Amino acid sequence: MLSSQDKVIAMTCSLDAIRDRTMTLPQPLVFTNGCFDILHRGHVTYLEQARNIGAALVVGVNSDASVRRQNKGSDRPVNPLEDRMAVLASLACVDAVVAFDEDTPLNLITAIMPDHLVKGGDWAITDIVGGKEVAANGGQVHSIDFQFDRSTTSILEKIRS
Repeated sequence: MLSSQDKVIAMTCSLDAIRDRTMTLPQPLVFTNGCFDILHRGHVTYLEQARNIGAALVVGVNSDASVRRQNKGSDRPVNPLEDRMAVLASLACVDAVVAFDEDTPLNLITAIMPDHLVKGGDWAITDIVGGKEVAANGGQVHSIDFQFDRSTTSILEKIRS
């Protein structure tokens, strides 16, 4: 079993190096992405469900700058990228974690070209970034219903009040 440190793919890696690294993982490959600022039960359950679709799960994580551009608030992310990646990598259901600096993970998705692309139930399949590309390559796109209604934003609102 890989250590959590070994699961983190350096942000300085080229897309080709990321693709090569993820191709060594068991197949079929599942990809999902998000900010994962304050990891909560909803995230963990969702990631476990995503992993169960295939043999390995790669998680794309928005860089700090990318999170700031998502209009989540001026104080976000609460946790820096390295911390968010380390926490995700410590989960047994996660096989690799890689950051992306763009607003969307499209370049990362097209480089990795997973067999399964997964997002949470708040995403319509037709709106999932990279969905058309994955489907055109013979892959499947999934929108997983939430089992637990949790959000980092609501957790932060509760803390602030």
